[in-house]
Amino acid sequence: MDDAQLLRYSRQIMLPELDVDGQERLLAARVLVVGLGGLGSPLALYLTAAGVGHLTLVDDDCVEASNLQRQILHGQADIDRAKTDSAADRLRQLNPAVELSLLEGRLEGEGLDAAVANVDVVVDGTDNLATRYALNEACIEHQRPWVSAAAIRFEAQITCFDPRQDDSPCYRCLWPDAEDLALNCAENGVIAPLVGSIGALQALEAIKLIAGIGETLVGRILTFDALSCRWQEFRLRRRADCADCGSSS
Repeated sequence: MDDAQLLRYSRQIMLPELDVDGQERLLAARVLVVGLGGLGSPLALYLTAAGVGHLTLVDDDCVEASNLQRQILHGQADIDRAKTDSAADRLRQLNPAVELSLLEGRLEGEGLDAAVANVDVVVDGTDNLATRYALNEACIEHQRPWVSAAAIRFEAQITCFDPRQDDSPCYRCLWPDAEDLALNCAENGVIAPLVGSIGALQALEAIKLIAGIGETLVGRILTFDALSCRWQEFRLRRRADCADCGSSS
């Protein structure tokens, strides 16, 4: 690191758990951010501010007026722009040293496989079940850890999956068949600070995975009720019969 980086990241470097070695891991890391909406906005901002070296940003939508209540990467002037372009402009203003790759479109098939293989950590900010299941399979295939979260109305959940660990469950262990549970903000609404809080936690978990510090949420799932401001923690175990990661898969 040069003097400018030592100054910029000094408040992180002074943490004994992170130190210079941890910051250098962040600077060398590559993270895939899937979705640049309510969750993707804060997580991308904090990963950029923290000095993650390279972010690959994926989204297939354009900015709409109804997004601005919670998707803090985008502003009034960005309406009708691709979210990838809007996000890139904001992140470059925040930290021009972070390298950005933009993928405008739905991540699937060979493109998804290549994107996952080319990064160290994946963070999911989508509300699309098909994408989550596809990410799960690709992360298992390429042994990439990923951070998953969801938020709707006043409720949220967050967890991590790490196929590098023999006992780590996967997304399909949590939701073997979640098609009937599909919800999204457009149909059900969401309170704005909720996605900000959960997206920031996703960034924190990604940083911990990259730097190898602390205890991540692998094997645990946190749920949050914003109306009562209460957290609950549940253990999540690997399913032997899981179609994606089980012993028979």
